[in-house]
Amino acid sequence: MAKKVKETGEPARPNKTKAEAGGEPLEKKLWKAADKLRKNMDAAEYKHVVLGLIFLKYISDAFEELYSKLKEGKGDYEGADSEDKNEYVAEKVFYVPTAARWTWLQGRAKLPTIGKDIDEAMDAIEKDNPSLKGVLPKVFAQEKLDKGSLGGLVDLVSTATLGTKEAQSKDILGRVFEYFLGEFALAEGKKGGQFYTPESVVKLLVEMLEPYEGRVFDPCCGSGGMFVQSEKFIKAHQDHYNPPAGRAGKNGKKVSPSGGGWVGVDSISIYGQESNQTTWRLAKMNLAIRGIDSSNVKWNNEGSFLNDAHKDLKADFIIANPPFNDSDWSGELLQKDARWQYGTPPTGNANYGWIQHFLYHLAPNGSAGFVLSKGSLTSNTGGEGDIRKALIEADLVDCIVNLPAKLFLNTQIPACLWFLKRNKENKKKTLFIDARNLGTLINRRTRVLTDADIQQIAQTYHNWKMSESGLAGLKDYQDVAGFCKSVPTAEIAALNYVVTPGRYVGLPDEEDDFNFAERFAALKNEFEKQVAEEEELNKRIQNSLSKIK
Repeated sequence: MAKKVKETGEPARPNKTKAEAGGEPLEKKLWKAADKLRKNMDAAEYKHVVLGLIFLKYISDAFEELYSKLKEGKGDYEGADSEDKNEYVAEKVFYVPTAARWTWLQGRAKLPTIGKDIDEAMDAIEKDNPSLKGVLPKVFAQEKLDKGSLGGLVDLVSTATLGTKEAQSKDILGRVFEYFLGEFALAEGKKGGQFYTPESVVKLLVEMLEPYEGRVFDPCCGSGGMFVQSEKFIKAHQDHYNPPAGRAGKNGKKVSPSGGGWVGVDSISIYGQESNQTTWRLAKMNLAIRGIDSSNVKWNNEGSFLNDAHKDLKADFIIANPPFNDSDWSGELLQKDARWQYGTPPTGNANYGWIQHFLYHLAPNGSAGFVLSKGSLTSNTGGEGDIRKALIEADLVDCIVNLPAKLFLNTQIPACLWFLKRNKENKKKTLFIDARNLGTLINRRTRVLTDADIQQIAQTYHNWKMSESGLAGLKDYQDVAGFCKSVPTAEIAALNYVVTPGRYVGLPDEEDDFNFAERFAALKNEFEKQVAEEEELNKRIQNSLSKIK
């Protein structure tokens, strides 16, 4: 499903295809060349130009490959009509009309009308492919986009084969699209966080949740990375497990190690919602290049709180990265909302609104994993402490993971992961993992979790969950000082329901307990007090001066 983009500077993986010149990965070579053509155009706008062209090249490659087979008319394609749209639908290939095909557009790359030609091509493709309606960018004719640079970009993208069966088998387009999303997120800085969650964070969430089958939901889905990583997880694991004794595989597929689901990419369905339309378009394209059904990924500008697009959905897995400490979430309009089963969240912070929105949509045996600011672990503002107490006493909080700093491009606010589960393996216990000391700096501002870090955290969680199940083949869980601890609910209650991992695993918790909202409020009060004192002093000075006169 929607794939998360790769952080810039993260070491290339060994299986990456190298470009012919200099052994450089194709995605890096394309990025460097495309970025040179950007000139003075803002990255936020340029990304739609570049990613739109890459998507167009992909669907055109796939179309041309099937078109050639249909026209040749041999074997299974004997008697086929190469211009029959149904032939392409049957093969899950987008139909591309004549004036939108890449070869035609490339021949016009040096003409001053190339921008208008591409916009018209995007329109034509949407008309012939209903699933892409309203998705493709039509930004190529705008005056500020230099047509010489656009023609150069068309020629550049022409050098990459993206949509053939061979290219798809190597996931060339997926890697290029993912890499470009990451680079644009870096270029945009804080704004990039609207559509981007670092790949290593997404991978950790997915590895811990293990969404082998069922309904996967992200109500603030950005460019769709949670979905893509879920699909990649399934593909990576589908050949590694045997069916449990006495249970045959479904349609020849294997099952998860816990016996919980059939492992195959057709065993999950995705549901999503996004309030930013341009980000939603990125998600739809990101899913389309992988052949993932995105019909249940919805857009409305009101967002999940005011206009829940999946009111009746009960999901097996919820994976999300909602906006941190959002104060403009219309909470004042939702005071009596049915979702607030554990307490009404404060109007000035959406964190506990998101938590209860996730729970509202969770199936009876469902699991949720999501990112929040670390302030959510300690805050008592606006009744948040009471809601957190209710969640813990209801035995819904399965695991809390403290994340290292500098993982996120768009914020310096410390972050953590919450894992909620409706039917926990370890009753009345919560696992705390402090991963503050993990991760690798790839530049001065950015840290990533390595595959080894991710496996260490995820395996600790899985060993803990299965420690009382008696399943064979799993290592016994053990508390590790400074890293992880299994804590009874009574012990959490004794610490006033504060859930910062450092307090339980034995690490210093000064930084861990930092609460952004409360600290900001304290600084604001201090500032206002100083201003009032200064005003009073000025009045006294003025009174003294008037008496002297």
